[in-house]
Amino acid sequence: MAWFILIIAALLETVWALALKYSEGFTRLWPSIVGITSATTSFFLLSIALRSLPVGTSYAVWVGIGVIGVVIAGNVLLEEQLSVSRMIFLIMILVGIIGLRTIES
Repeated sequence: MAWFILIIAALLETVWALALKYSEGFTRLWPSIVGITSATTSFFLLSIALRSLPVGTSYAVWVGIGVIGVVIAGNVLLEEQLSVSRMIFLIMILVGIIGLRTIES
């Protein structure tokens, strides 16, 4: 269950990062509210997951999933470029996440 909570927390990290982009420096109300709410929820869920998972592994997985989510969302929603080298490094992050999950089972 802790891994599921951690993954939800990481997905919310993607939400709050995108909301911060859309908030334009907290000058737009609703993206700001979404960003603050999803960040708070993400941190709360991370703290729940940390009750039974190692902090180093949890934080690395949380950040890694967040990074991958933000890059993919940036490419799809914001039309940011996704080069071959970026894709290779994202795959390396994904391999690291899978590796950390495997050794913690």
